[in-house]
Amino acid sequence: MKNRESFKDKIRRWVMEIFEDPIYTSSALLLFLTLVVVSLSLHLWINNFDDFYREILAEAHGTLFDIAIIGIFLVWINKTRERKQMIRTYRDEIDDFRLWESEEAAFRTVGNIKRLNRNKIYEINLVNCYLSKTNLNYVNLKNSNLNNVNLSNSNVLEVNFEGVRLNQANLENANMNQAILSNAYASGANFKDAFLIKAVMKNAFLIKANFANAYLMEADLSGAYLNGADFTEANLYKADLRGASGLTIDQLRVAKSLYLTEMEEDLKNELAKYHPELLGNQS
Repeated sequence: MKNRESFKDKIRRWVMEIFEDPIYTSSALLLFLTLVVVSLSLHLWINNFDDFYREILAEAHGTLFDIAIIGIFLVWINKTRERKQMIRTYRDEIDDFRLWESEEAAFRTVGNIKRLNRNKIYEINLVNCYLSKTNLNYVNLKNSNLNNVNLSNSNVLEVNFEGVRLNQANLENANMNQAILSNAYASGANFKDAFLIKAVMKNAFLIKANFANAYLMEADLSGAYLNGADFTEANLYKADLRGASGLTIDQLRVAKSLYLTEMEEDLKNELAKYHPELLGNQS
């Protein structure tokens, strides 16, 4: 009696394992259906093998085609879903670290920015993010929102800031050489002591921006809106100021150097008359 009960327990446990494991369940179901189909079609195999064999081959080709198409489609759906989930996770983590002024928050946010870039996501909400002393070289942030972001003392070489919003952003002492800020909105931004050598700021809104002691050598500021911008001790060697709006002699006379700077003729003539030392070679 004990042996019979033990055998029943083993059968029961084996059945439970089959139903609990999806692979076992699928295999058992496949085996059961195979036995049913074979038993129902066995007389066709015996009595009319040639016709039955041709029909099986035709159905097999159709099944293979369905598996290929459906399989590829399902893989594509899964990959797309996984990608969207990852992107959502990266964005959520940026939101979690927003307003947290710490080294860990800065580096975690930078990591998420780079992961989003690898997924070809460039428009990112970084409002009020703390990114001081980080490395964002060569990142693409085109059309992103970086209002009030803190990028002080950061490396942002050749970063694409085209069309971004950088209003009231802190970029003090940042290394922004060859960065692209065309059509950017950076009113009230702090570029004090920043390196902006060969930076492209064409048509950018730089109203009341602080460029005190900034390095703007060969920077392109053509067509930029510079009303009230502070260029105190800024080096504008070979910079392009042609077509800049709101620019006055009072803003330029406090610069460190305007040697070979391109600007409107009326401004150049006025500077040559009253501040010729700024237009001369001061090296």
